[in-house]
Amino acid sequence: MALRESQARRAEIVRLAKTSGLASVEDLSVQFGVTASTIRRDLSQLTAEGLLARTYGGAIALDPHPESSLRQRAVEGFDAKRSIAKWAAGEVHPGETVLLDAGTTVGAMGEYLRDSTGLTVIAAGLTALEALADADDVRVECLGGTLRHLSQGFVGPLAEASLARVSFDRAFLGADAVTADRGICEAELEQTRLKELMIERAGTVYVLAHAAKLGQRPFHAWAPLPEGVTLVTDAGATEEQVQPFRDAGVTVVVV
Repeated sequence: MALRESQARRAEIVRLAKTSGLASVEDLSVQFGVTASTIRRDLSQLTAEGLLARTYGGAIALDPHPESSLRQRAVEGFDAKRSIAKWAAGEVHPGETVLLDAGTTVGAMGEYLRDSTGLTVIAAGLTALEALADADDVRVECLGGTLRHLSQGFVGPLAEASLARVSFDRAFLGADAVTADRGICEAELEQTRLKELMIERAGTVYVLAHAAKLGQRPFHAWAPLPEGVTLVTDAGATEEQVQPFRDAGVTVVVV
């Protein structure tokens, strides 16, 4: 009986580590009603089996969700992304300077901004650059840096140095996922560091994320949501998904 209970508890610990990211010894001890020493033994066993990797105070799953390429993401939620991009483009006013993050949803905004006049767009990825390449009345600046081939966005010290020299009226950020408590989730820390700098340089911040990304935790790099941020999602989002953001003081727009 005790053996079966231990096996069931360990299986549940692995599931929690996969879905919620970091598994804390303290939290797991409370959740399962066992001592911290018991949880540590569980984690040691699961680490030996190659199912978890130990961290300070807990463990993480070893089989993270693979990051999709930009081409793969382009066909995911296509109509929802276009609706979000169209609404977001309507927030932009003539004469403004705006930043368009890398990614398919934010990149799609470029198609709706092509006929703008007196607009300056700072592009952090190839999608927006391609959409605005021949928009003669739009001034386009490239953030620069190291190109991440999967996301086709620019990252690294050169991108960060560029951000130190500019500011924007509005910043439109993408996300691999977004939660009310942790913020914007990305595959790598250099991506979230860049988003933090973008947020610091922007007057108004929008996060564009279709419904499938809300409340998800596929990776372990995070950028906190700033005060006053607007989350823009699509009509496929449920009340259960959006309410935690509203409770956290985030303005939520469903299009």
